[in-house]
Amino acid sequence: MTTDPISYLPNIAIDGPAGAGKTTVAKDVAALLGYRHIDSGGMYRAVTLIAIESGFEPSDWNDDRRLLAVARGLDIDYREEAGETRIYLGGRDRTRDLRDPAVERWVSVVASVPEVRWALVDKQRSLARSGGVVMDGRDIGTCVLRDAPVKVFLTAAMPVRVMRRLMQKHCTGSPASWDEAASSVVERDRIDSTRSESPLRPARDAIMIDSTRMARCDVVSQIRFMVEGKIDRRSRVKR
Repeated sequence: MTTDPISYLPNIAIDGPAGAGKTTVAKDVAALLGYRHIDSGGMYRAVTLIAIESGFEPSDWNDDRRLLAVARGLDIDYREEAGETRIYLGGRDRTRDLRDPAVERWVSVVASVPEVRWALVDKQRSLARSGGVVMDGRDIGTCVLRDAPVKVFLTAAMPVRVMRRLMQKHCTGSPASWDEAASSVVERDRIDSTRSESPLRPARDAIMIDSTRMARCDVVSQIRFMVEGKIDRRSRVKR
């Protein structure tokens, strides 16, 4: 019996630290392969944004039950528009709002709450159930999509990551100094790697890619070859 390899669309998990270029690479891979791109970090930002707009005060960020209620009620939709993934909340395009400085300030707190993470993991898994998804984040290969056939841990040297974060802030209209961007990256690394639930680390079967001296197109090509290899191997096994 033969299996049409085109019908098999292996999910792709891309993890890595802040400023490694995960989302940019994931977008390019999705566009190249005709996959659906899911930025898992967008969910945590969405919970943060909704909490801010619902009137959270500084003391409220310690209330895990309120944050969990926001996560469970999250109405989020990823839509492809003009070759770009847009994030809709409650039917409204809020993609740009998710990069607001206030969201940047509190999103690490939200992401460190175990109950919130599990609530969002359920949503992320449901989006990838049919395959053909490239999902980026910090615990995709180790937690969300443990069975993903293609796993990548993308990283880069700290100066490169800081520069990417500076460019990102500039593009979103919230420019920062080098020291501010560096401090932000270092603090995010600390929180992500030391949290009790799903800390940032490479999955055992992930391929490490250091993009410090690599062109973006070369990173994308390497991931494409990984996907093609999985499809070809499955096709040969099924014959």
